Order: sequence, then structure tokens, then C-alpha cells
Amino acid sequence: MAEGTGLGSNATVAIIGAGQGGGEVATALRQNRFEGRIVLFGDEPYLPYQRPPLSKAYLARQIDREALIYKAASAYEKANVEVRLGVHVEAIDRTKKELTLPGGEKLPYDAVVLATGGTARKINVPGADLGEIFYLRSIADVDLLQPRLVAGKRLAIVGGGYIGLEVAAVAVKHGLTVTVLEGMPRVLARVTAPALSEFYERTHRKAGVDIKTGVSVSGFSAGPDGKTVATVDLADGGKVPADFVLVGIGLAVHTELASAAGLEVDGGIVVDAVSRTNDPAIYAIGDCAMHANHGFLQRKIRIESVPNALEQARIVAAHITGRPIPATTAPWFWSDQYDLQLQMVGISEGYDNLVIRGSTDTTSFIAFYLKDGRVIAADAVNRPAEFMAAKRFVGERVVIPPEQLGDEQISLKQLLGMAKA
Repeated sequence: MAEGTGLGSNATVAIIGAGQGGGEVATALRQNRFEGRIVLFGDEPYLPYQRPPLSKAYLARQIDREALIYKAASAYEKANVEVRLGVHVEAIDRTKKELTLPGGEKLPYDAVVLATGGTARKINVPGADLGEIFYLRSIADVDLLQPRLVAGKRLAIVGGGYIGLEVAAVAVKHGLTVTVLEGMPRVLARVTAPALSEFYERTHRKAGVDIKTGVSVSGFSAGPDGKTVATVDLADGGKVPADFVLVGIGLAVHTELASAAGLEVDGGIVVDAVSRTNDPAIYAIGDCAMHANHGFLQRKIRIESVPNALEQARIVAAHITGRPIPATTAPWFWSDQYDLQLQMVGISEGYDNLVIRGSTDTTSFIAFYLKDGRVIAADAVNRPAEFMAAKRFVGERVVIPPEQLGDEQISLKQLLGMAKA
């Protein structure tokens, strides 16, 4: 890609959203020798922190809050970044090129980076406002859940995606009675092949989790106090008793600020190859950004992935400072459940062949998704070394005969050498 235009030493870059992406933009700007003012705004009272461990190690109390912090305060101090936490940016005036802050304060800018992320999607059914119904997106959310992880308690989880299954794994280990309610015919239906869904359903059931698929939640009913949830009500008339409920049905992205400023929004804040919005002075990255044409995938897509947010952050920092733009890579993701590390690369949507290397009857295998003979995605369970090779298969768009992919007598390194792009 071409280099960016570069901003002068008197310029101000405002970053709205202090997640990992926002924090990365701030420090990457300095690494690229930007000499102007950098102001990082965050709604939460915490420095940019890692969200993936929230539903895993942090919920399980295996790590403390400090371990979540992405970069220490000293990193921002050293980079001369003004970090303003607990401050909600109220408006962007694109004509005056200034932000409106609480109390009417104005901040002039030369560039804005929107890293606003999203919030857990709320369920809209009768009784959804009852007490003891929770969502999981922030440190504060987990701090509410942790005291309720008590052996013998009944937890109902609405949603069989990554968040729901990760929480189920933690909760059942703590001795809770856990029920997962998924509307689709199988868990992880939007992101994995049926064989992977079956593997994870089998794993959870073996651990004691009751998984119900193809069920629709029609509402929640209160207990005798009339205030807190007692059952999850299903459309078929069934009722699932619960002492508390976790709803994990996806993300609602924060696009309100962008919409109010007249930026193009279509399922996310629409951005180009260098993460610019339709206003060349405003960028958007991470979960809130909709790639008009993703550089690697060559399609319109919004990606909820930390590696994607960090990649976009580095692209924006390079563009703002006039540096060469890093290439866009294949998106990748991960999920930890029990002693299983699931690592995924690429987007499997539209695959026409699935090759499993190893066996889903074990706890170590890798699934390759092919389209027209080309490897477009892979899901690796407890195979970190082979996952690194799989990332290259997907990244280099290689064509490998399916029978060779599935043959464990041939190493993936050998196959990489033999493969043709």
C-alpha cells in the first residue's frame, strides 16, 4: 500500500475508546515518530485492558485485574499520551474539527480515531429487566458475576457462542448446575463446521453442562419476590430454573457518535483500506469498524477480533505519520474452554470441503476448510505448532490436495513446501 500523508508536530490526534486497539494506536503513533499531541479517551475507569480473558481466566479468578492491563501506565507516560479515563466524548463537530466533552469542554483535533467497540447485545423479551440477569463485556460485568459462582447455584446461559461456552466451562468447574440455551440447531453454528460443534457439545455434556439447542427464549419469570429471575421461559412451554442468568447473544457496536457526526454507518462504521471513514480526518478500528473491502478477504465484513483491532491500529498510526502501510492479514481468533485451546484463522463461510487432521474423538486435531481446493480457514484444537502452519496456508492462499492435508504422516511444513499458491 502507499504511504500516508503525515501530520505535523503541532497536530492533535484524539483517540475515542481505550480498549486494546485505542491503546495500540496511541503508542504506535509515537513508535512512528509522531510528535504532536495524543489524547486517549476511555469511558471506563481502567487503562486499556484485554477483554478475551474476562470470560476465562479473570472470571475463574486465575488472574487479577492488574494482569488484564494491556500496557502499563508508564508506557503511556513515556509516549507522552494524555490518558483521560471515565470521560465520555459527547459529539464530533466535523466542520469545526473539535470534540465536545462533558461540561461543554471543546477539544480541537486534526485526526480522530474511533475505537468505540460495543456492548453486549441485550435480549428483548418479557422479564429481561429482572434482577440476576447479567451480560459480559467489561471488568465491571465480571466483578458482578464472580461472587455468584458458588457450588450448587443454578446458572442458565442464553447463547451457545464463545462467551456462553467459556463461561459454562468456568461455572461447571466451580460446581454450578449449568444449562446452555442455544437457538440454532448447534453451538458455534455461525463460525464452525458441524463436526466442531458436535465436539464441543460432547465435551461440555461430559463435563456436566446441559446443552439445549434449537430452543427459543420467550421470556423470564420472577420468583416469589417479583424482582429477581427464577426461570427462563421457552417458546415451547418449557421452563429452565435459574438462580441467575447470563445472556451472551452477540455484540451491539457503538456507532452512535459516528452516526450523529454524519459518518457512513452500515452495520458498523464504514472504513476503507487504511481504516478511514468517509471523512479523511476520521478513522475507525476494531469491533466498531466495517471494512468496505477487507484487504485480505476482499469483501465487506466487520471483524470482532483483537488481532484485527491491533492490525488496524498499526495501519492507522502508519497512515497518520506518512509511513508505509502494513499489509492486511488473514483474521484469526481463539477460545479457551476446559483444557482445550481453540485457535482459528480465516473465515470458513462458503467452504465446500472439510478435512480433519487427527480425530475429533481426541482432544487434539485440526480442521481445514477448503473452497475450490484452496485452504480458506482452519480450526486447531490443542495444536499450536500446526496452527502456525495453518496461518500460512490461509495467508498464502495455498492449494493442497485434501488427502495430503489429512495425512499425519506428512508434516504441515512439508506440505507448505510442496504447496502451490
